[in-house]
Amino acid sequence: MIPTILCALGLSYAGMASLSLAMDRHHGQVWGRDAAPRMRRALQLAGSVLLALAVWPCVAGWSASVGVVAWIGFVSCGALLVALLLPYAPRLMFRSSLLAAVAALAGLVTLLR
Repeated sequence: MIPTILCALGLSYAGMASLSLAMDRHHGQVWGRDAAPRMRRALQLAGSVLLALAVWPCVAGWSASVGVVAWIGFVSCGALLVALLLPYAPRLMFRSSLLAAVAALAGLVTLLR
């Protein structure tokens, strides 16, 4: 149960961080410049894929109906983490979201077994 929660939360946090960095304002907070169009598209795609992957451990850990509701909660928690970290520590948010994505994807692989 705990690996399922951590995996879903990590994927949701990384997905929301990626979607926020796809916006020029937040990209500028982290890197000091606007995002290039290709970078913006790549970040949007990565964020969408990570959020879509976050459904998987929720549905695997609970039933489909409860899993979707739990997924919505995890996406909300991920968005809250991004909203709290971005104004005060934007580079920390970027680094921690990369770490969360790698850890959550590794956890997703272990959940497959």
